Amino acid sequence: MSWLKTAAKWGLAALMVAGGTGHFLTTETYLRLMPPGLPAPRELVYLSGVIEAGLGLGLLLPRTQRFAAWALIATLLAIFPANVYGATSAGTDHPAMLGVPVWMAWARLPLQFVLIVWAYWYTRDPA
Repeated sequence: MSWLKTAAKWGLAALMVAGGTGHFLTTETYLRLMPPGLPAPRELVYLSGVIEAGLGLGLLLPRTQRFAAWALIATLLAIFPANVYGATSAGTDHPAMLGVPVWMAWARLPLQFVLIVWAYWYTRDPA
């Protein structure tokens, strides 16, 4: 594996672990992003945090890298509606992303696809 691909894998892993940890450190921020109507929103925030952090760590192990990458792609797709909710509520009286400019809320949406492509890079056999 090239040094760039290895460094990028560590970067993606760090991003996922930091994001997952954030679900526990700033739970209220993530709760605001939960679309209305989902059951047990707090538990979903915690669960998604564990999943993100765990999959980030899984990227670093050759034995689990492929599974973690595919599962990360699935997770990013699953949480996409929360980012859409955050973007569509921006600029309203009840924004899901407090203090985030409308343009930044919308800019997060294509970022999800960048993360998906980034994770896809590690779906191949690491050997």
